[in-house]
Amino acid sequence: MGNNSEIRKFINENSDLFWYINEDEKENVSIEFLIETILNYWDLKSVKKLFTLLGIKKVAKVFQEQINKPRVNYLPQVKNYFSLYFARHV
Repeated sequence: MGNNSEIRKFINENSDLFWYINEDEKENVSIEFLIETILNYWDLKSVKKLFTLLGIKKVAKVFQEQINKPRVNYLPQVKNYFSLYFARHV
């Protein structure tokens, strides 16, 4: 299942974060990978847009699932920040 048009547009707006993915495959990255990438290399505008598109509860849920796996790809300071952020705001 592909991403909807708003999510594809958001991915294209942040295309430079996905520099190592072929152009024709960028729009089909998974929601989990999109969340991980945006949160790891974020700016405030991108995070707000991510919360608007997916909802803060969904982003928090995916984030919690990801940080509870044996291998975590989040930078330590990002993991700490968003753990505190979601604990307070969700």
